[in-house]
Amino acid sequence: MTGTSKEFLGHPRGLATLFFTEMWERFSYYGMRALLVLFLVDTIANGGLGFDDKTATAIYGLYTAAVYIVALPGGWIADRLIGAQRAVLYGGILIALGSIGLWLSSSASGFYLGLLIIIVGVGLLKPNISALVAELYPDGGGRRDAGFTIFYMGINVGAFIGPLITAWLAVAFGWRVGFLAAGIGMLLGVAQFVVTRHHLGGAGARPHVPDGTDSSVAWRNLWLGSALTAILVALPFLGWVQISPIELQSYGIVVIIGMAALYFLYLLLFAGLNEVEKKRVLVLIVLFFACALFWSGFEQAGSSLNLFADRYTNRVINDFTIPAGWFQSLNAVFIVIFAPVFSALWVQLAQRNMDPSTPVKFALGLLGMALGFLVMVGAASVVADGMSAAVYWLVLTYLLHTFGELCLSPVGLSSVTKLVPQRFVGQSLGIWFLAASLGNLVAGAIAGEFDADNVAAMPAQYLSIFWFGAISAVVLLLFSPIVKKWMGGVK
Repeated sequence: MTGTSKEFLGHPRGLATLFFTEMWERFSYYGMRALLVLFLVDTIANGGLGFDDKTATAIYGLYTAAVYIVALPGGWIADRLIGAQRAVLYGGILIALGSIGLWLSSSASGFYLGLLIIIVGVGLLKPNISALVAELYPDGGGRRDAGFTIFYMGINVGAFIGPLITAWLAVAFGWRVGFLAAGIGMLLGVAQFVVTRHHLGGAGARPHVPDGTDSSVAWRNLWLGSALTAILVALPFLGWVQISPIELQSYGIVVIIGMAALYFLYLLLFAGLNEVEKKRVLVLIVLFFACALFWSGFEQAGSSLNLFADRYTNRVINDFTIPAGWFQSLNAVFIVIFAPVFSALWVQLAQRNMDPSTPVKFALGLLGMALGFLVMVGAASVVADGMSAAVYWLVLTYLLHTFGELCLSPVGLSSVTKLVPQRFVGQSLGIWFLAASLGNLVAGAIAGEFDADNVAAMPAQYLSIFWFGAISAVVLLLFSPIVKKWMGGVK
């Protein structure tokens, strides 16, 4: 066992360090995420930035997409240069500083800078804290799986309490107090990490390179890449390049699709794969787009569905008005309740030789997402008739979306890593992040099509998302026997 002899729920004591660090990071991330779009569209007089919906949802999409993209260099920096422990520490500090920057900012430029700092921080912390959990269990096996289950509970605890606290503070004391709370939460996580870090022992203390390796080239590449990125970021801040978030969102979608296409072509044509391996790459392509489609619907949670909760939902109970951001906690609650149910269901089906294949589970995930938007058709119809929607519409939507997530997300990354040869496993992780990034960007674009001045169009818009998801699910189900055959025995 790596670390000390002390234990946490029968596991290495270092797991508690990582549990609470991740809990506070998710508190900060989901707390800020619950406020972002609502703050961006609120009037300047009320403390917001006064953006139109299309711009605000584009910013939201760019932010959530960037968080996944920067996880790739974040993992590389830890593996090659500083080790996972320092990556987590520095990432937490940057997240806290960025959140406090949102509190202090008095302009759109200052707010963007705070978001960028948070993005870099999440990119350093998020992939490497999971790597640290794995390193606490060098022997792997069921004990490691159990450790990740406990760690996953920390994620959902933070995702649950973050929106509750930050949204309430934002309503009671102003948007920037909500952002400050997100920063304070991350500071608590950093302080806890520093005080209890010794329980991690040697896990992630050093980069994963052979002793005596010259790291000067890696450091040079890092500084060159950082300098180039800083220059590109500085151009619009200095006014030398004029680009809107909506344009940047469109470019981002094209770039990510292009990156994925080039990588898949490389695997198929130039990586020296045999016929079985090439068929598995075709499966990877199918799952990539299914994953992106799912997240493009699921991530309406923080954008169009968040705005729907704020503007069109009757949130008054007696004399108390439920903050719109509180609905962002529903997914975490449903995950905690139903994840064990789905896990037991898959086990029971497997014992009867009825366990759905990976493409079938992905199709079920898409169907869950689609059915959630079918519920929203009913909610939007109520609004179009001039009334406020009841809260149960959103609750049921989030429940169905969570069911979809539990079908697709747990098996997604595992399947991706199994479908490529061992020498490409590390790169395949990037494919999962790219799919999630693409989905988040598309989610922002979809949300931007909703017009607050044309509520009559909302039922048809939600219906179109339903049909998009449902048809995709049916097509994937119909082709699942072929896709499963292409998998060549991969479970």
